Amino acid sequence: MKDQALFDKIDLHLIKVLNTVLNERSVSRAAMRLGMHQPAVSAALKRLRGLAGDPILVRAGAAMVPTDAGLRMIEPSASILRAAGMLFSDARGFEPATAQTTFRLAASDYLDPLFLPQLVAQIKSQAPLCHIEIHPLSAESDYRAQLAQGKVDIVIGNWAAPPDDLHLARLFGDEVVCLVAKDHPAVRRAWDSASWLAAEHIAPMATHPGAKGVIDEYLASRGWQRNITVRSPHFGLMPAMVASSLLVMTTGRQYCERYAGQLAVKILPCPIEFPRMMYYQLWHERTHASNAAKWLRERVKSVAATLQK
Repeated sequence: MKDQALFDKIDLHLIKVLNTVLNERSVSRAAMRLGMHQPAVSAALKRLRGLAGDPILVRAGAAMVPTDAGLRMIEPSASILRAAGMLFSDARGFEPATAQTTFRLAASDYLDPLFLPQLVAQIKSQAPLCHIEIHPLSAESDYRAQLAQGKVDIVIGNWAAPPDDLHLARLFGDEVVCLVAKDHPAVRRAWDSASWLAAEHIAPMATHPGAKGVIDEYLASRGWQRNITVRSPHFGLMPAMVASSLLVMTTGRQYCERYAGQLAVKILPCPIEFPRMMYYQLWHERTHASNAAKWLRERVKSVAATLQK
C-alpha cells in the first residue's frame, strides 16, 4: 500500500485506540478507558493490524503483550495525540492547570545550581500535566538550528554579545570571580594577571559550535591565553574538582557562592577585570507569539529573579 493511501485510512480515533490498547495491553480495559464497546475496540484493532501488517498485540499466557512493532508505536502514537490536543489550544490561550504541552529547553548547569531544579519545580507545580525536556548545550549542538527547527523552545545561557538574529531577554548579570581550594597558594599570597594566566585552570567544554566561552573570548580579544589543563562538560562537578586540586575555576560569583559553604573552597577576586557575565534566554520568531512559550519564558524570568542577590 502506498504511503498516501495508507495515510488516508488512518484517523485520529484509530490512533487513540492504538495507543490505549498498547498501554492497557487489554482490549477490555482499553474499551472501558475509551468508553467504547469491546467489539468496537476489537474491530479497530483488527483494522490496525491490517494497516500495520503486524499483530501489534499478541497473547503471552494469560496476558497480552505488544510485538516489537507495537512497542515502537507507543511513543509516536502518544506524540500524535499530544500534538492533536495542542493543535488549537494555544490559539485559544494557554491554561497551565490543564495543558499537556511539552516544553523543550536547552541549558547548561552553569547559570546557577538551583536554577534548573527550581524552574522544573515551578513548571510542574503550575502545569502538572506538562512534560519537560532539558537538552544540553554542547559543541555538537547548533542551538540556532534547534530553535528554528522546533527541537527546543528556548536556550538559556551567557553570551558576551548575544546573537542578533534571535529574540532575547536578559535574566541578570554577575561578577566574575575565581574559585580555588582553601589551601591554594593564591589564598596565602596575592596573585597578578601573569600568575593567574599561568595557573592551572579548569573550564567547561564549548556550548555550541565554535564557542570559546565568555572568559576566553575576552582574553583572546586582549591577546591573552590562560593555561587550561582540564575541560569538563559537567559544570556542576567542577567545584568538587577544584576543592581537591590546584585548579582555578573562573565564573560568576553567584554560582561560586552556592558551593562556598559546601566544599573546601574559597572565592577570590580575579586579577584581570572582566566585564560582568550576562545571562539571557533566547527564542526564535517561530515561538514568539505562542501563548505556551510566553508562559514558559515568564517562568524562566521569575525563577531567575528569585536567584538574584
